[in-house]
Amino acid sequence: MASKSSAPLDDLMMAMDVVDTLRHEEGQVASELRADERDAAMIERLREVYRAQGIEVPDHILKAGVEDLKRDRFVYAPPPAGFKRTLAMVYISRGTWSKWLAAAAAVLVVALGAWYFLVKLPADRAEAQLTARLEALPATYSELVGRVDTLTENAEVEAQAARIAKDGRFALSDGNNDAAFEAEADLRQLVARLQEVFEVRIVAREGVPTGISRIPDANPETENYYIVVEAIDPDGNVLKRNIVSEEDNSTRTVDIWAQRVSEVIYNAVRRDKMEDGIVQTGVLGRKRSGELNIKWRGGVQDGAITTW
Repeated sequence: MASKSSAPLDDLMMAMDVVDTLRHEEGQVASELRADERDAAMIERLREVYRAQGIEVPDHILKAGVEDLKRDRFVYAPPPAGFKRTLAMVYISRGTWSKWLAAAAAVLVVALGAWYFLVKLPADRAEAQLTARLEALPATYSELVGRVDTLTENAEVEAQAARIAKDGRFALSDGNNDAAFEAEADLRQLVARLQEVFEVRIVAREGVPTGISRIPDANPETENYYIVVEAIDPDGNVLKRNIVSEEDNSTRTVDIWAQRVSEVIYNAVRRDKMEDGIVQTGVLGRKRSGELNIKWRGGVQDGAITTW
């Protein structure tokens, strides 16, 4: 026999069982009876159900169960929406979102690393190199002008180098970096031209014409004469030259071109080659160190062509 201290718990458990049974029976009872007869009918039906199971339930328990059912006493009601509930749901679902968060963090780290090593670091290096070059330009100008002075005694060439350096320094002070670097390139090109040494020789080999004559479109009454030539350095290497064609003013880098000459030289070279297939006087001009321009033989004229 249950003690008095355990009776309230037994009653509570019984009431919960009654409520649970009522939930299963409520639909059938409600469909059969009117509202004012519903409570009495529910109590009576509960009594029958429990008697069929050999259980005697006091009336006060049955009545209490009906009242508890009305109040939804033993029905779970979720907490209302709010900040605390949101935090609780976030915590409960941490197993799912934490994996996605970790993956997103890994992708972000990789992306930041790629950006730093592929974009930021090269950009910083390029900027540092640019700054270093700009800071070194004044000294570079002075060095190149000094090399020009060493290579030539031509006052005009020396003045040209000094003028280029002066323009470069002005551009540098104005923040015009492109013009400042262009001045450096011009000085280096000037030094390179002064250092060049080669001969302009007449081409006299099989498959290549030695002389060419052209009637210009601008003056059909005139005939221009050209000798095909190439530049040979002291080691026998053929040099590439930037040649401006007088026919269309285009500049091409070539290793062979046709230089305009007088009719006298043209005929002399033709006769020379016709004698034995060899041009005895094969040098049309020479480029010496310290000079900018080629020193041509008499009869060589300004103008050249690059195609024929």
